[in-house]
Amino acid sequence: MGMNAKKEDDFISPTLVNYLRQEIPIEEIRDYSSSGRIESIDFVKGFAILFIILAHYAAVWLNEEWYFVYGLAFMFLDILGPSLFIFLSALSVVFTVKKKAGKMPEKLIRNRVFSRGLIIVVIGVFINLTEHYYPFPLNLWGWNILFFMGFSQIFSYYALKITKMPRAIIGIFIIFLTPTIRAFLYTEKDTNLIVGFFHFIITSANPSVTLLPWLSICFISTIFGEYLYEAMSDKSENRFRGLFRIFFTWGISLIVAGVMMGFTLQTVVTMNMSEYGHLSLLGIANDQSFFYLPGMPDFLIRGTASNMLYNLGAALTIIGIAFYFIDLKGKSNNIVRMFRYYGKISLSLFMIHFIFMPLYVKQLNIFLFPVIYIANVGLLGFMMYIWIEYGKGIGSPEWLMVQIGRIGQKTGENIKKTSKLAVEKTKKSIEKRRT
Repeated sequence: MGMNAKKEDDFISPTLVNYLRQEIPIEEIRDYSSSGRIESIDFVKGFAILFIILAHYAAVWLNEEWYFVYGLAFMFLDILGPSLFIFLSALSVVFTVKKKAGKMPEKLIRNRVFSRGLIIVVIGVFINLTEHYYPFPLNLWGWNILFFMGFSQIFSYYALKITKMPRAIIGIFIIFLTPTIRAFLYTEKDTNLIVGFFHFIITSANPSVTLLPWLSICFISTIFGEYLYEAMSDKSENRFRGLFRIFFTWGISLIVAGVMMGFTLQTVVTMNMSEYGHLSLLGIANDQSFFYLPGMPDFLIRGTASNMLYNLGAALTIIGIAFYFIDLKGKSNNIVRMFRYYGKISLSLFMIHFIFMPLYVKQLNIFLFPVIYIANVGLLGFMMYIWIEYGKGIGSPEWLMVQIGRIGQKTGENIKKTSKLAVEKTKKSIEKRRT
């Protein structure tokens, strides 16, 4: 009787509530969005999140005289922001799944990926509520950066179930079929309720990163994520050099393919701006007296097939170069370490930077803006350092994800213990019957 009671105590202690009260190690919060072993990935993720913040601040802070700089810069440098950030997010799912495979039940791995993705989606929903494209509750559904990034975690998990070649074929098919599908949905959306529904689901009330063609990232990035994971598991210099060649060669090839395919200039006359909102940057860039752009190349317009190829190529090239210098050559300095730190806390940075946006609405010229931006980035980093190091990161998105992951882990442990006790009891009852 005493032994049975002890087993029961071991099973229920600590309780889930007490378990969640236990302090989460700082490194666990700091490294939740990190691969844990690849410094270049954290570096590039930090680079991407700081460019996204730069674009958001420029859109709000630059005064009317210099606002055209935002349109011009964002037109050509969009490859450094959302596509790169989402590519890295989808790629990180590979490490989550592969590192836990064989050590944790498949159901728990899936729940860990799903919980993380759904938290990011919920944060994206709150951002959608600030938009006014559609009335409530339709404005809850909108493909902003975080909304899509959360879903990309789930899509990538299922993409990993498919072998590399079919994944590549599916990704390419999505990219090249997207223009035809979206043109049909837009043309017929007002005449057919079902078509209108699918147009809303795919394009949404906030069509920043529409489901098509961005879904292709989940299939393409996981392929390269597996190459990266395999190289890191091998840890040989030859494997690292081979990985760099894979990333760099495919990156340059996709950039060239995107540019050649999307060389045609587009304007509001030749392309529907309600479907491809990125085209609005052309009008912003031309709102000055220095020069005139006759059109915007197709490969620079977010959501087109050529732009998707171009963005994927740019992401692979940037990651490849960073991997070569940081992981292969071991280059490091204070700037590299800063970007790596920002990459580890990228989700929290994305959330808190919004609170500073109302400070300088349409007030800054092109000379003052960089100074204020750099100061603000420094302040954001300092705030996050205090929050994580002294506030234990409590309430941050990374903290929430760790807690949900721990709930899943604790539940899984309890299930395994329950199963073990049930098996032991069954064996004992069978032995008693035999005797």
